[in-house]
Amino acid sequence: MQTGAVESIPITLGREEDGRWWADVESMPGVMAYGKTREEAIAAVRALALRVAADCIDHGEEVPEPLAKVFSVA
Repeated sequence: MQTGAVESIPITLGREEDGRWWADVESMPGVMAYGKTREEAIAAVRALALRVAADCIDHGEEVPEPLAKVFSVA
């Protein structure tokens, strides 16, 4: 059996003038989410990234590169 380390997927954070937080996975175009708090924004963008990967799998498409290593076959 082979094992390997999975690299982390960077999340960029920011705050709008109205106080909302945003989180973005720059390596996955379109994967960006807002939250009332920093933690909510992070949770929302992580969930969205997983939904995008699941949608690709459901439709027989390639999983976006940042998540492809998570699902590699040993």
